Amino acid sequence: MVTNTRTVAVHVPVLARVEGEGALHLRIRDSQIEELRLEIYEPPRLFEKFLEGRSYEELPELVARICGICPVAYQMSAINAVESLAETDPGPWVKAMRRLMYYGEWIQSHALHIHLLAAPDFFGYDSAIAMAKDHPRLVRRGMRLQDLGNALIRLLGARSIHPVGVKMGGFHRAPALKEATALKVQLEDALQDAEDLVAWAAGVGVPARDQDVTLLALDEPGNYPILDGNIASNRGQSFAVSEFEEHIFEHQVAGSTALFSLFDHQPYLVGPLARLNLNLDFLPESVRKLAVKTGIHWPSGNMFHSMTARAIEICYGITDAIRILEDYGEPGHASVPVRPPEGVGYGATEAPRGLLWHKYELDGKGLIRSARIVPPTSQNQARIEQDLQHSLTAFGLDRPDKELQLHCEQVIRNFDPCISCATHFLRLSTERL
Repeated sequence: MVTNTRTVAVHVPVLARVEGEGALHLRIRDSQIEELRLEIYEPPRLFEKFLEGRSYEELPELVARICGICPVAYQMSAINAVESLAETDPGPWVKAMRRLMYYGEWIQSHALHIHLLAAPDFFGYDSAIAMAKDHPRLVRRGMRLQDLGNALIRLLGARSIHPVGVKMGGFHRAPALKEATALKVQLEDALQDAEDLVAWAAGVGVPARDQDVTLLALDEPGNYPILDGNIASNRGQSFAVSEFEEHIFEHQVAGSTALFSLFDHQPYLVGPLARLNLNLDFLPESVRKLAVKTGIHWPSGNMFHSMTARAIEICYGITDAIRILEDYGEPGHASVPVRPPEGVGYGATEAPRGLLWHKYELDGKGLIRSARIVPPTSQNQARIEQDLQHSLTAFGLDRPDKELQLHCEQVIRNFDPCISCATHFLRLSTERL
């Protein structure tokens, strides 16, 4: 018997530190969650469709426009797909430079999220601008690290937003030794910032929310994963990138234009926490020691440890970028020819937010017949709903609606979803029955 009904609708306006549109519908009956539905409004962008009929050589330019934060990830996944079909080996110099450029994207994206998007949630501020008044050094550190990441992207991409230096088989030009040396000095100067960031992130008070979570990430032989390898889980499965569709099922849900993904019929997690949990032993010794020193027991089932995982990946990216640039030499050629036959190519890399999978079918002239792109955020959607269920129950369902709303935002923002690829804020509609 219903003894009391209370319906509250809360609208959170667009803020400087959030992107995209989303809504959460929460129904609580007798202090229990009866319904929890994450709704994403994502206007159709039709990227996969308008790639049809274009040449494979145009892919790096076109797919970079999907995301202003992670253009390199889209470029590299597309290139992997075509080069796998062509059976092209671009050689060690190109592979090292791709890794270097990708580190730039990890560094800038993680620094942006930690300092400007996530930190205000944990310190009680509405925005990074408000937080900067009381914590200027914290925000400045984030901006320095983000700028460093952008400089790495520019070294090989000519610009940091939608870089144009990438092509099938490698790069349009190789950086001069002088450029590489100057950037190495910048990286060395930033290493202390990165190490301090790991300790700071681990010291931020976060809720204790351990869960048994299914994790997926690339398993790159001998390396912390970013560009290559099979897809592996913490449940013991391992499968080729070309077998993605045999294990991952995307489906539409009512009230949302974003697709939800399931791995073997279950929600799963991709991203920095999944990568770190599965690949801690592949970090350089200095970075691995920092991770252990945080006092966090890895692997961790607490989604709120994602912020520390991002900080560790920043430190790793800077450390390994220094290693790569120590041995830098200008090559005779910055690329190799790529001539794919008619067929289907598959590619996956580790975007800052997690596994990014591409599939392209090419005809005999190298034109794209069909394309399919599965971004990390759509893979995390179902996992976000599960985390909301778990975290809200632990938080306390009898709390005031405003507190529930803020906690929901904190949980969702912790995943760093991207609604141009997902959501950074929400409208919360709560029904109490």
